[in-house]
Amino acid sequence: MKEAMQIIVKPLVTEKSTVQRENSNQYTFRVIPSASKRQIAAAVEELFDVHVTEVRTMRMQGKKKRLGRNIGRKPSWKKAIVTLSDGDTVDFFEGV
Repeated sequence: MKEAMQIIVKPLVTEKSTVQRENSNQYTFRVIPSASKRQIAAAVEELFDVHVTEVRTMRMQGKKKRLGRNIGRKPSWKKAIVTLSDGDTVDFFEGV
């Protein structure tokens, strides 16, 4: 099994994820494409010392990009929405 730091690539901070965090105690992360829901839950619990109740994952299609007449594609990636138990929080901006 991979280490927790290898599974969680980075937290996603968008308007939608901020609303989910405030209303439903759900946090959004970008994870490696080969990670399973159990691995994601274990990694979040280990990194942030919280209790995970649910993990939802989705594969995000890479966007088409164009440079002159050449058309390329950004790589596809995987997103995980993690629901924490009541009272648990994750502080992304501790040092700010």
